[in-house]
This record gives sequence, structure tokens and C-alpha cells, in this order.
Amino acid sequence: MTKYMTTVPTSRPRNVGVWRAAATLYGDWGTSKAYVIGLAFALAAYASFWFILAVSILTMLVGINYIFICKFYPMGGGVYTSVRNRSKVLSLLGAFFIIADYLVTASLSALSAFNYLGVTQPEIYAIIAIGVIGLMNFFGPKHTGSIAIGLAIPTLLVVLCLGLLSLPFLPQAVHVLTPMSKNIGTDWRIFVGIIVALSGIEAIANMTSSMKLDPGSTIKNPSVVKTSTPAILIVMVEVCIFTSLFGLAMNALPGLEISGNDVNAPGYPNVRDAMLRYMGEVFGGTLFGAAAGMMISYVISIVITLLLLSAVNTAMGALISLTFIMSRDDELPQYFQKLNRFGVPVYSTLFAFLLPMGLLLFVNDMVGLANLYAVGFVGAIAVNLGATSTNMELGLQPWQRYFMFGTFLIMAVIEFSLFIDKSEARNFVFMIVALGLLLRNFVVERKEKKMEGVAPRPILPEPPSDLKGGLLVAVSGINKVLDYALDEAALHNLPLNILFAREQKVVTESDSKRLWVDDHGACEVFDYVINKGSKNPTTFLYTITPHVAHSISEIAADKHVTRVFIGRHRGKTSFINLIRGTTPRDIFREMPKEIDLVVVY
Repeated sequence: MTKYMTTVPTSRPRNVGVWRAAATLYGDWGTSKAYVIGLAFALAAYASFWFILAVSILTMLVGINYIFICKFYPMGGGVYTSVRNRSKVLSLLGAFFIIADYLVTASLSALSAFNYLGVTQPEIYAIIAIGVIGLMNFFGPKHTGSIAIGLAIPTLLVVLCLGLLSLPFLPQAVHVLTPMSKNIGTDWRIFVGIIVALSGIEAIANMTSSMKLDPGSTIKNPSVVKTSTPAILIVMVEVCIFTSLFGLAMNALPGLEISGNDVNAPGYPNVRDAMLRYMGEVFGGTLFGAAAGMMISYVISIVITLLLLSAVNTAMGALISLTFIMSRDDELPQYFQKLNRFGVPVYSTLFAFLLPMGLLLFVNDMVGLANLYAVGFVGAIAVNLGATSTNMELGLQPWQRYFMFGTFLIMAVIEFSLFIDKSEARNFVFMIVALGLLLRNFVVERKEKKMEGVAPRPILPEPPSDLKGGLLVAVSGINKVLDYALDEAALHNLPLNILFAREQKVVTESDSKRLWVDDHGACEVFDYVINKGSKNPTTFLYTITPHVAHSISEIAADKHVTRVFIGRHRGKTSFINLIRGTTPRDIFREMPKEIDLVVVY
């Protein structure tokens, strides 16, 4: 009986196109207008438009820089990934900044969602919503890109309609517009206070590793410019134009008054945190009647609420991935790597939703959260731009390098200003950094040694490169399909490839080096097949993947097999259920047409 063993690294599917990337980015970057408009009026009243316009211009500058970042980091341009090869210290600092950002993003987005629904005590509903979304993440929900598109389209339609409703009121808005004050310090503090309109751009950089490759590029030499560039431009133009438009049109709302940090309107005690909803009601009611205005406000509330809750889930997913990867890199304790049966990091998920819930217990006001918010993403952007612009190994053109470095200086000044003026933000970031460093100090122990007394397993040789063809069976344990495949291989005297696919929501570079013998479940399958005594050439294949259907089809094509078997586990959970969302139809669609797919129930 000839047997071979190998770990098979598989590529993640690059199936994120322009519209899917733009929709995902819009779900994060595009949500800020929902709350920044009211915050700006609370700070600057009828001069708020000038500050919103200034932030929109800065947003455009940063967006252009991230076009460059996505070009030069097609395998992931987020601050932790892109900066790590340059400086581990800077990447760690950027990681703590972005962790602070994601924590506040989840809290602020949830709170804003229920402000738009107009419920009493929105912080209670926000805490419950974060808890529910967090629990759902334990099951590793899939198809978030499709959900993003499904929510981005109605949101964009609502924004377009509200923009059209605003046009007749612009002359009145311009009439009541007032200039900024002549005090540079006061104006700067207002500008920095609404910098939250810039948040969310890091989302596109984190997506480059799953974007479709440009024509002519390869996995070894990837390029995603034709996906990332239009995605950024589409969202950037929408964010800048409509945030500025609504910032101007808001001035036409009659009777707005500032009371402390609140903005009151006739008949409404506080419209600051749901300004778009109030704009829809007033503008629609004025043009088409009170009933129509009320209906428009309901539609705006529902659509924006769903988009904001989607942003909560996006922030949690990013937190889970980042803490897991940092743990793999020995920057956080190893318990962040503990996975549940669905391949989801348990403690990373707990961290991702318990901390935002706890944050809302202490800070349940939009202004307070906004103050905490800016430090994280401004710091992350500054670190990314600074490290990238000074990286001489990148092929940045001189003007691009100077442009990026100039933007970095602006972001660094803003961050420095936030640290000086916003004591709550400063303390929050210090707390996150201190907690991160404390956890990092525990990373002195290595992975637990194998239990003593257990005989070492044989390391089988790698299969020869010319060993192709035969059958392939994909398993997650000892099951009926494994026996069926062994019998089929013996009956037809064919080589058999046994693929143990370990699903894991987040896959790091070190996972591609793990061996079959390091996985207890895979070893059980190994022992079972050895004891069966198959006489056919057998190759044990092992892979860790977040996309099982893609990996099965990729390996099947590489091995030139004629038939692939999948089936049901002997326990209560089937292999198909175990990989959640992956069905025989999904595998069939991925599989080359010349390969047969056999499902054994």
C-alpha cells in the first residue's frame, strides 16, 4: 500500500468585483453622513456647511491616497498588514488604533441605528442588537458581500431621492448660511469634532486580498487596480457630494435651535442624531403633503437602520479577523486562536461584541462616542499613509509620494490635536494600548507541547509530482462517504486522494504550513484509513480554508481527478452543514465540467 501525505495551501477565491467592493465600502464609509450632519449643526449651527465641506475635501484627499495603497498592496492593504513588513512596532500601533476604531464603530453604528427608529432609550436596544449580532457571528455567517449589495442599493436610492427633495430648498439654505468664526482655534476644534465623516476608508484596503484580479495578472503577481480604483471613486464621490449637499440643505430646516449638545426643532425635542429622517419628513411634507413626508421619514429610518446594523456586523468581523491574525503573529495571547466547530475564533468573537456592549454602558451619547471615534481611525490612517509614503521599496511616483506624505502630515496634526483637546479620546486610546500591551506581555509561552507518552506519528513522503488522476473524497471526519470512496477506489483500481478540509473563518500564512499530523480530527481519519488496509495508492491531503467549496474544486482540478465525493458525517452534523452555506450546488458551480461530483447521503 503506497501512501503519501501533503499539506495543500489553497488560494482564497478572488470573487469581489467592483460593485461588491463598493457596496461593502459604502456600508462603512457611507454611513457617517447619517449622524455627522446633526453633529456638525450642534457644533457650528448655520456655519456647519463650511466645516462639512472641508471634511469632504479631506475625505477626497484620503480616498485618492487609498487608491495608491490598494494598488501596491493587492494582498491586503489594511494598516496592520501593510505596515508589518516595514515596522512591527508601527504595525502594532496601527493595530491598536484600528481596534479602537472598530470598537467605537460597532457601538456608534448600533446607537445611531436606533436613534433613527426613534425609540426611547436607544442605547438599550443598541446593546441588545450588538449582543444578537455577536452571537450570530459564532456561526460564521457567510455572504456578507451579497448582504452589503442588498442594503447599499436601497440606501443609495434613498440618498438620491432625499438629494432631489433637497434641491428646491437650497436657495433658502444659502440665504441663512453664515460664515465661520474668525477664531482659528475655535474653527479648528469644530473641524476636528466632525472628522468622523472620514471614517471607514480602511475597509477597502482590507478587501484587496479577495478582489478579482486584473486581466493579465496572476495570483503570484496580483493586481486589483481595476476593481479597487473604481470602487473607491464611486463611494468617494457619493460620500463627498451628498454629505456636503445635506450639510447645506439642513440649513433650510425651519426653527432649528441648539440646546447644549442637542439640536431641537419645532415639535421635535432632538433631531441631531436622526437629521436625515427629519429632513425627509420636512422636505417631503412641504412638497407633497404631511402624509407623504411621514412615509418618506419611515422609509429613511428603516433603510438607514439596516445599513447601520450591517456596519456593526462589518466592524465585528474586522475585529475578529484582526485579533486572530495578531494572535497568530504572537502579538496577542494564543487563546484568541481557539476555534469553535464552525471555524470561528471564540475569544476573538467575545472580544468583538462584549467590549462594544460595555462601551455603551459608559458612553451612550452620539457626541461622546464621536469624540472617542476619531482617535482610532485618524491614527490608523496616519500610520498607514506615513509608513507607505516613506517606503522606498514601493514604486510610488514622486508626486504620489509627496501627495501621500502631505496628507499624512494633515492627519498627524489632527491626531495630535485630538490627543490634546479630547481627554476622553486620549484616555480611551491609552486604555486600548495599555490593554493590548498587557495581553502581549502574556505572549511568552509557545504552543503547548504534544502530550508525553504519545508515539510520534509517521511523516509520510510528499507525493511525486506526476501522481495525478484517480478519485478525491472530501471529509471532515470518519463518515459513510469515506468508506464509499475507499470501496470505489479498490473496485476500479484507482488512486485515491483523501482531502481533510478544516474550515476556519480567518486563515493566516502560518496555517499553510500546518501538517495533517497536527490536527486531531485529521489523525483519526488517517488511522482509520491505515487500519482499513487499502492497497491502492492513497494520498492524504490537508488544507485549512475559509472557503471549502472553492478549495475542493481547486484541489480537484490540480490533481486532475475524474470524480469527487462529498457526504454526511456519522454524527448529527453533516459535512455540508459543518461548512455552513456550502452546498453541493456551490461545489458543483466551482468544479470543472470534466469532473463528476458525487454526493453520498
